[in-house]
Amino acid sequence: MNEEEAPSEQKKTLSLVPSPITNLFLPDDILLSSLSRISRLYYPTFSLVSKSFRSLVASPELYQTRSLLGRTESCLYVSLRLLNDSNLRWYTLCRVPDRKLTNFSGGHLLVPILSRYAPPAHWSSVVAVDSNIYAIGGPINDAPSSSVSVLDCQCDMWHEAPPMRVARNYPTATVLDGKIYVAGGCEECISLDCIEVFDPKTQTWDSVASPGTERCERLVYKSVGIEGKYHLFGGAGHVAYDPKEGRWDSVGMDMDMGRTWVSYCVINNILFYYNNREFKWYDYKGRFWRKLMGLERLIKFLCYSRVNLAAYGEKMVVLWDTFVPSSSKNKMIWCAEITIERHDIYEICGKTQWFDVVLRVPKSHELVHVLAATV
Repeated sequence: MNEEEAPSEQKKTLSLVPSPITNLFLPDDILLSSLSRISRLYYPTFSLVSKSFRSLVASPELYQTRSLLGRTESCLYVSLRLLNDSNLRWYTLCRVPDRKLTNFSGGHLLVPILSRYAPPAHWSSVVAVDSNIYAIGGPINDAPSSSVSVLDCQCDMWHEAPPMRVARNYPTATVLDGKIYVAGGCEECISLDCIEVFDPKTQTWDSVASPGTERCERLVYKSVGIEGKYHLFGGAGHVAYDPKEGRWDSVGMDMDMGRTWVSYCVINNILFYYNNREFKWYDYKGRFWRKLMGLERLIKFLCYSRVNLAAYGEKMVVLWDTFVPSSSKNKMIWCAEITIERHDIYEICGKTQWFDVVLRVPKSHELVHVLAATV
C-alpha cells in the first residue's frame, strides 16, 4: 500500500470477544504466568471472556509478575468530552484479535475503560508517573481546586491522592525525575506554595522556591522537564529550575512553543511539538528548533484537525480527528505510532509504523488528553 494512501476505511465490525475457549479451569498461577507474557494491548479483550478473566487482568499479582519478567510496557490512554460537559470519557488502546493487518493499518481500537468514577478533569493538568495517571487541579464547578485524582492503570480505577497546598485554575504540571511539578493558576502569587512538587513515593507535597513573584504568574501556560531541569513558560518569559542546585535561571524565549494549545511531548530527553503543519524537535545545545524529518506524508492527513502528541515509551503517538466522509454528524479519531530515529546530532527522523481510525464518535466529542502509563 502506498504511504500516501489512507488506511482502509472498512467498518470495524469485528467482535472484541475472542473465539470460545474450551477450558477456562486452569489454575490461577498458570493463567497469571501466561497472561503476564502477553501484550497489555490484548487485556481489554481478555476481560470480556469471563468474570474470572476480568479479575485476573486487574489483579496486582499479574502486574507484579509482569514486572519481575521484564514485561512492562507503555499503555495509551485517551480522554474525550462532549461539548459543554466537563465530565470526561476515558479510553485505552487495544489490539483487535484476528484483524487482517496492512502495511499501515495496525489493527487497533480505542475502547472505554470500565471505571465507575472519573473526575471532571477537563481543565485539570494531567500527567503519568509509572502506572498512574494524575489529574491535578481545576477549575471544578467554576472554582479553583486543590484536588488530585489518580487513575490506577493496572485496574483502571480512580482514587484520590493528597491535595495540593493551593487551589488552582488551569495549572500546568510536568514530570521530572519521577516527581510532579505544578505551577500556575493560583490566586496569590506571593504565596510560598505558588510552585509545588509532589513525590508519588512518599505521597507528600513540598514547596519549590519561587523564581520571583514577577515571574510566578497565574498565566504560566506550559512546563517541561528536560535535561534535569524544570522549565516554565509564561507571560514574563522562560525560566528553568535545577532541583539539585535549588537554583532558577532565566533561559530566554528560544525554547518557547507559542500558543497554549500547541501539543508537545518529551521522548528520550528530547522535546517535540507540532504546529502549523510541522513536527519539530528542540536542539537543547544549539538552542533552536529543528524539523523532524520523515513525516511529510503523514502531515497531509492532519489538515484542519486538532493534533495531540504523546510519548509512548521511546516512540511517539499522534492522535487527530476528522469528519466522516458524507456525514455531518460523526467524526473519526485517528492514531499513528511513530518510531524516533536519530541519524546524527543534527538530524532526527520519524518513521510511521501504522496509522488508522481507532474510534468513531459523534462530532460533539473532542479530544482532551493523550498520554501513556507504564504497566
